[in-house]
Amino acid sequence: MKVIPKTVRNLIDEFSRLPGIGPKTAQRLTFYLLRGSQEKTRSLGEAVLNLKENIKICSVCSNLAETDPCVICSDLHRNKESIMVVEEPLDIIAFEKTGKFEGVYHVLHGAISPVEGIGPDDLYIKQLLDRVHGENVKEIILATNINVEGEATAMYLQKIISPLGIKITRIARGLPVGSDIEYADEFTLSKALEGRSDY
Repeated sequence: MKVIPKTVRNLIDEFSRLPGIGPKTAQRLTFYLLRGSQEKTRSLGEAVLNLKENIKICSVCSNLAETDPCVICSDLHRNKESIMVVEEPLDIIAFEKTGKFEGVYHVLHGAISPVEGIGPDDLYIKQLLDRVHGENVKEIILATNINVEGEATAMYLQKIISPLGIKITRIARGLPVGSDIEYADEFTLSKALEGRSDY
């Protein structure tokens, strides 16, 4: 569409590449920014740039953080003997909203998915095993999503961790099958956490 200036088209294209943003939404966002003040647009641009410059991976739990170790790993009141393994950083936010978990986390940054070419070596599993060997861990809570990939990942982790003699539990199936943890409400997550069982 030659009617739309190239600079505007470029931003629409970039927005369209984001997950959940279709062409119409991308256009609306772009024209919203055009109508807004220069200050708002600059502020958004700086926030995006700062995201890549200031965020790092925590060397302990692999969560996204501004400090290393992250605020959860640095918290002396957290129970370091209990590690909850999640797929994504957003899952931590969901569990933290419940206020029910006092342990620490480990983020895999995905799940095993042969269809997408993601194997155990593509995830932060080695770092989890290093923690298990180097810390006084008594329980691993497998909190991967309740879908094919999440179940495959949980089974793989159970297989490689159980010989170490550490208690392994799986969050209860209070979550609907096929759903993502990040979209579950606090009550459902609380019940899933309370009803976890040996794995």
